Amino acid sequence: MEYVSRVPRPPLDGLIDDLYYLEGAPPYARLMLPPSPAALLIVNLGTPFRIRAGIDVETAEYADGCVITMPTRAFEFGYPPGTRSVGVHFKPWGLAPFLPMPAGELCDRPVTVEQVWGRPAIAGLRDRLATAAGPYEMLTLLEEELMRRMCETAGLGLVRHASSVIAAAGGAVAIGDLSVAAGVSSTHLAQRFKELIGVTPKRLARSYRFTAAVFAINPAGPVDWGDLAGGAGYFDQAHFGHEFRAFTGLTPTRYVEVRRRFLREHPGHVLDGWPLPAD
Repeated sequence: MEYVSRVPRPPLDGLIDDLYYLEGAPPYARLMLPPSPAALLIVNLGTPFRIRAGIDVETAEYADGCVITMPTRAFEFGYPPGTRSVGVHFKPWGLAPFLPMPAGELCDRPVTVEQVWGRPAIAGLRDRLATAAGPYEMLTLLEEELMRRMCETAGLGLVRHASSVIAAAGGAVAIGDLSVAAGVSSTHLAQRFKELIGVTPKRLARSYRFTAAVFAINPAGPVDWGDLAGGAGYFDQAHFGHEFRAFTGLTPTRYVEVRRRFLREHPGHVLDGWPLPAD
């Protein structure tokens, strides 16, 4: 697969981790994405793809693309044999200035881009992207669209600052201290987080802690689960195992087995590191 990525210019860089272009045959027809502290926008330029947002939700098809606020559960992506898209990896708070509704309304409910921006807007953007000279021009067009659509968002400074503190601590932070430092009540802070991110500060901290634990795993070698759990701020291995199952549906040891399968079957693949084969 071809994967091209770049960080957007200010002020988008305070909201977005990267813009990307993806094209080619996926390593597996179905990929499971554990929840991470990020939001996602995909503009699809190829055959429709499918998403299943949790084991109790039916699979849905997305033709023009999708918008996903920060998830609390694993998602399953079903890719066509050849996929082609551009997308945005947002920081947890970064999607809010581009949404016409509170992020909490979309929590674990992926929607089409049309539902967020309207049919004429996404149709026009897809047409411009389809006639672009290549990936870099596509990312420039996407960046320009985002610059036009970015809106002032009440409470964004508060949520961004508190989220940055959580991120810097890898999720190991006392949530009560955040509201005290910000000079607001814990209820007010939680409400702002749910409006702009879709989850509470506590849930965001759990996601950052889980992500830190995952990135500390080297699937190519032996894993000391006790040290890893302690280093990520979990109470004990039982707590660590419970969180792993809640986020992925897998035990930690099973997770490593699946990661090793990906490494074995597709060494050096551009998608290795987070998605897992769901087949």
